[in-house]
Amino acid sequence: MAYKDILVYLDPTVETVERIRLAASLAKAHGARLIGVDISAPSAGQEAETEEAVSRTFSDTTRESGLTTILAPPGQAESGNFIHCVDLIIAPGPESLAHGAVRRAALDRALLESGAPMLMLPPDWKPGPVGENIVIAWNAGREALRAVHDAMPLLERASKVTLFAFSPRPSTLRKSAEMLVDHLAAHGVKAEHISDWTNTGDLTAVEALFASLDTQDADLIVAGAFGHSRIYEGLFGGVTLDLMHQQSLPVLMSH
Repeated sequence: MAYKDILVYLDPTVETVERIRLAASLAKAHGARLIGVDISAPSAGQEAETEEAVSRTFSDTTRESGLTTILAPPGQAESGNFIHCVDLIIAPGPESLAHGAVRRAALDRALLESGAPMLMLPPDWKPGPVGENIVIAWNAGREALRAVHDAMPLLERASKVTLFAFSPRPSTLRKSAEMLVDHLAAHGVKAEHISDWTNTGDLTAVEALFASLDTQDADLIVAGAFGHSRIYEGLFGGVTLDLMHQQSLPVLMSH
């Protein structure tokens, strides 16, 4: 499996360049087209200048990549025309510099309505591998399994895959985690590590995930996006919100 159309969201912040570079590297690895969509929020009297600067950043950063690139016309972020025909969306996270510089409704719509997974980068993300050492946040739910399937092109190429389960009673999720390991093996994904944590009330699920020795070297978290509210406005609850606001690792989410 491979991603064939990757969309990257663009904005006027300095974080955009590294987001484009990551998107370009994934597009190269998967033989994909790269689609840039400007989601800059309107700034009084500076719309044209911002639009031109964002367009130039996308063109300059991808010029030597050899990729097939598409820069969406202005206004496409609002219409949502592109989000229904892509395999992966790369976006800024809610703690990024882009928080006050983008149309947040466009990001909400993309995750909740597109049917495509969204890979969100943490603030101050330093260039490095993404997808070599993957942690799956597993709760045996629909959204979690959807995220696993949406991440399959990355999982198939990973060097290490760990399942992290956090449940109210000892080993509640162990059987389903073992079944998922078997399911992944049928896809050629070798997931040998199951980190099975019991909720004792001392740590949240995300705190336990980062405390687990099995997940310490991870470079990507794969998780389901739970709930039906606006993600970028911070109205999701529980684990989804905690994962979005952690500032260490990229997160791939599906809804």
